[in-house]
Amino acid sequence: MSFTIAIIGRPNVGKSTLFNRLVGQKLALVDDLPGVTRDRRQGEARLGDLSFDVIDTAGLDDGDDPRSLQGRMRAQTETAIADADALFFVIDARAGVIPHDHVFADVVRRAGKPVLLVANKSEGRKGDAGAMEAYALGLGEPVAISAEHGDGLSELYDAVRAWIRPPEEEDEDEDEDGEEVDAQGAPRAIRVAIVGRPNAGKSTLINHLLGEERLLTSPEAGTTRDAIPVEVTWKGRAFRIFDTAGLRRRSRIEEKLEKLSVADALRAVRFAEVVVLMMDAQNRFEEQDLRIADLVEREGRAIVLAVNKWDLMADQGKAVAALRTDADHFLPQLRGVAIVAVSGLMGEGIDRLMAAIEEAYAVWNRRVPTSALNRWFEQVTAANPPPAVSGRRIRLNYITQTKARPPSLVLFCSRADAVPQSYLRYLTNSFRGAFDVPGTPVRISLREKANPFRPKR
Repeated sequence: MSFTIAIIGRPNVGKSTLFNRLVGQKLALVDDLPGVTRDRRQGEARLGDLSFDVIDTAGLDDGDDPRSLQGRMRAQTETAIADADALFFVIDARAGVIPHDHVFADVVRRAGKPVLLVANKSEGRKGDAGAMEAYALGLGEPVAISAEHGDGLSELYDAVRAWIRPPEEEDEDEDEDGEEVDAQGAPRAIRVAIVGRPNAGKSTLINHLLGEERLLTSPEAGTTRDAIPVEVTWKGRAFRIFDTAGLRRRSRIEEKLEKLSVADALRAVRFAEVVVLMMDAQNRFEEQDLRIADLVEREGRAIVLAVNKWDLMADQGKAVAALRTDADHFLPQLRGVAIVAVSGLMGEGIDRLMAAIEEAYAVWNRRVPTSALNRWFEQVTAANPPPAVSGRRIRLNYITQTKARPPSLVLFCSRADAVPQSYLRYLTNSFRGAFDVPGTPVRISLREKANPFRPKR
């Protein structure tokens, strides 16, 4: 029997957009005008390797008359809630939490169904702040996504997978550190995407890991089209590695087939836990490499840099010494990121690469105790307090880590909109050094404490 999830929430929070994203087709009409959806619509959804039924519903309206259009729409939604096995309760992160959200959160709690709080439209700083407000609904940790742009699907996958587990993974659980393990206590396979420009040697590297010519390789660029998953066990640790099509600059992509291949590669990045960016040793850190690295950082994935075809380098000792300097210079947003020189053809550096992937995955999952976090926070703010803006001091109250994968912090302060980006970079780099979090993306969201003297509406 299929598992069914109903998408519910206020009008115009992006329920139909999320529905279309999950079913992979534009089945539900989408418009900026609230109330477009009236009847409930059901479709077959896929999220990674998960399959389930999903129901799009009308926006919940606080109408009491069951004979009115709004009342009948609400009745349709209540029927969908009753038929569903679990619920997505969607809010608009840009608008933040409003009184109607609290009313409908009570409806969700009374339903007694498993519920996932989804903060849609979370792209940008304004979306981050709204997602943090969602904690006030008392429905657990919100999953921040952008249904329109496809951001946050990996976090959505992890949450849904707790409800729907594929047969081969149905006995999995988590260990004390929060890492998913199977029934025997062995760590679950790490999802890894190998990305890079065309002809960087991605398929050759994976073939060497497998010990067979599993993937087609050719001197010609563009041999790989689909994102192909392969299962690899390396020194007792399981990996699920996705070979992807080469990513060229958008202006150079003309054929429809290549556009589909690139879309498949980007999807693999969103569902990966660790992304290996492969560069050509003789043409490393080109503009497209930096664009791909920035994309991975914005997606919040752990990242490892692999410099391939190292066997062709003449002065290898001198070139190795320059790699760290180049990485920190060209990718300051990923300071300390692991960088490994490899040769996929000759098999050189493979052990170091796999060890770097495991370490990047561990850092990506790292949680810092609140007490240690606030001791560090007091020290760094005392050593370098935030600058006054327009003659007014910015008060920083305290900081907490809301989640890992990647490490995400919420800083409670006054005048959140006045905190300079340079000061957030200072906090980020200090956090990396203090808690040994090199390379992985770090998220710091700002949230203002309620002003007790401000008149209440």
